[in-house]
Amino acid sequence: MRLLATIVPPTSLERRLTVQSILSAFATGSFLTGTAVFFTKIVGLSAAQVGLGMSISGIVVLACSVPLGKVTDRLGAQRMWVLGSAIEAILYFIWPWLDGFWTFTLMLSVLAAVETGARAGRGAYTIEVFPRETRVRSMAFMRSARNVGYTLGAAAGGFALAIGTDTAIMAVPILTGALLVINAFMVRALPTIARADSVEVVQLASPAGLRNKGFVILGICNGVLGTNQVLLNVVVPLWLVERTDAPPVLLAWLFGTNTVLAVLLQVPFAKGAHSVDGALRAARLCGWSFVISCAIIAVTHDTVGWVSIVLIWLGHVTITGAELWSSAAHWGWLAELSDPQRLGEYQGVFNLGYQVESIVGPALFTFLALTWGTPGWAVIAAIAVAAVVVAHPAARAAERHLREHAVTS
Repeated sequence: MRLLATIVPPTSLERRLTVQSILSAFATGSFLTGTAVFFTKIVGLSAAQVGLGMSISGIVVLACSVPLGKVTDRLGAQRMWVLGSAIEAILYFIWPWLDGFWTFTLMLSVLAAVETGARAGRGAYTIEVFPRETRVRSMAFMRSARNVGYTLGAAAGGFALAIGTDTAIMAVPILTGALLVINAFMVRALPTIARADSVEVVQLASPAGLRNKGFVILGICNGVLGTNQVLLNVVVPLWLVERTDAPPVLLAWLFGTNTVLAVLLQVPFAKGAHSVDGALRAARLCGWSFVISCAIIAVTHDTVGWVSIVLIWLGHVTITGAELWSSAAHWGWLAELSDPQRLGEYQGVFNLGYQVESIVGPALFTFLALTWGTPGWAVIAAIAVAAVVVAHPAARAAERHLREHAVTS
């Protein structure tokens, strides 16, 4: 029963959002699995062009994050979520008929911007629709569900790749688009949140999110702690292949373990993170997980055989712990430290940290680990610890800012 409680949400609305999360993650996960093949074989791009296009789209998202958050506040969270989901579906239907680098880059940039807007709407809606004590829990259930959806989507995408024909590969974005149409209708059918008539006046009166310096710094710290994904998906796999004697097939077990733990443990790990103090505690545990993982993996350069396999697996498990605790801290900070009248904008401001991390993190951490070895892993751990330390005064500064600039409607 206790295991069931970590998988099945207790309320009807949480269950509806869980099903929606599985569907949307299944849709995008099926496409993400075969993106490299789709972009090179169908669109006709080189690997270098794919990488450049993705980098450009990342810069576009960085520039659009805050403006799209402001649009979310104007339109309303649910309306923005529905609109973004619908446009996203249409864009996937167009993918099979595109060719050339610039059309690919334009399409990828527009899609990334639309996904950013939809994500801002989803985040703001979740904070608005749930009471304070259940917000973080609901987000944990949704994230667990998305992990399930991504796994199922990866299997569907892998099936298309196994068939290998152009028709099968081109069918994947069509399937994704069809599922995202259903997703848009599911979001539209969620309970509507009434908006006060004075919201626009309050928005104009209260300070912009970027002026909340503590919140901006906290977002950067959150982005640094989010680099656990860089370690999980980029650095550790490269380290395993190039610096250890562990067999490459171990990667499948690592990712499988990560998925299972993320599904089963995300809700328990998020317990207590619905307050600022609880979120800071989750951040400290995330930092400890970073340090332990870096220490374990660093020594696998000199180990052999089963010792290497067990240590790398343990290092991956501890980084999964960092992933779960950093997510909990992220939700707690957003729910507690966002201006209630500017939820969309604060979503955009907070996500700037993740965008910087996605641009800088892979190159920096790969260089540190694979070029410097053990000292590089120590630097990575120190960066995470520094983020945890700075997050504490930043969170308190964000709290003071909200109190000093509180506006009543």
